[in-house]
Amino acid sequence: MAADPYLERFERYLEGEKDASPHTLQSYFSDLHQFVAHCRPDGEGAFDWASVTRVEARGFLVAVQKAGSRPTTTSRKLSSLRSFYRFLLREGVVDANPFSRLPQPKKDRTLPPVLSAAEVGRLLDAPRKKYAGEEGDAFGAYRIARDTAILEVLYSSGMRISELTGLREDRVDLIGGVVRVLGKGRKERVCPLGEPAVRALHEAVEARETYCLVLGARTPAALFVNKAGTPLSNRSIQRMMKEMLLVAGLPPDFSPHALRHSFATHLLDAGADLRSVQELLGHSSLSTTQIYTHVSIERMKEVYKRAHPRAAAGAR
Repeated sequence: MAADPYLERFERYLEGEKDASPHTLQSYFSDLHQFVAHCRPDGEGAFDWASVTRVEARGFLVAVQKAGSRPTTTSRKLSSLRSFYRFLLREGVVDANPFSRLPQPKKDRTLPPVLSAAEVGRLLDAPRKKYAGEEGDAFGAYRIARDTAILEVLYSSGMRISELTGLREDRVDLIGGVVRVLGKGRKERVCPLGEPAVRALHEAVEARETYCLVLGARTPAALFVNKAGTPLSNRSIQRMMKEMLLVAGLPPDFSPHALRHSFATHLLDAGADLRSVQELLGHSSLSTTQIYTHVSIERMKEVYKRAHPRAAAGAR
């Protein structure tokens, strides 16, 4: 597909005015290019955005759904195209937004996976079990401290793994027990850390410095590094999580995000108010946080079924 001047202007707008992340940009333009390919399979000539009708807009979403996309994916594509057409309206390129009144696909309410407090404890103990005996090696000692700190921080703060991999030492206040997190949309928030997470981070920082001296490398700005001394990637943390889940005897399909879900659910179980949990998670909308109230209700129902003498069907 030839370069589209309107897409290029939209990209500059997203980067300059909206400060959109690379991930957001990739999602937007993947959706926009898919729409153009749907409307113009031959891919020849400049695409006329002003000629798109509501029927064509609806037809694209129907085709996406028929292709097997989940409601959340279809909803994201609708949002991308609505945003682009709002930009074109602002620029005077089009007279109407063909996506403006199309209904959002109904989303399946899937409850996020949550670990119990006991399961979280087993997971946090896993790095020392897995790497037992490697404490005498500089990288072995650092890996134990690093992986323990990663798991402790994810559970203690509820941060996303993308936020954790971007964490620098100058954003962590070990004395005050807080960390400044750069979240979605480049929004910064402050997350408190529990004492176990603070201790684990302190050990990880010291072990990292020792390892970098052995490696002959300057201590990097990134808080968590790999064997080569370069920042850990999201994929590396996901791989580590799977290994630790196996050591802890837990299902390996849990992702690092399960610790974020567990953080939110355990706070609500203990009586935290929804608005505070929203702030801690960095959610822009309270409705996003409300899914965790459903998780807590389901957990209470399970406890009730196990504990109440008349909870079972047919009880007399």
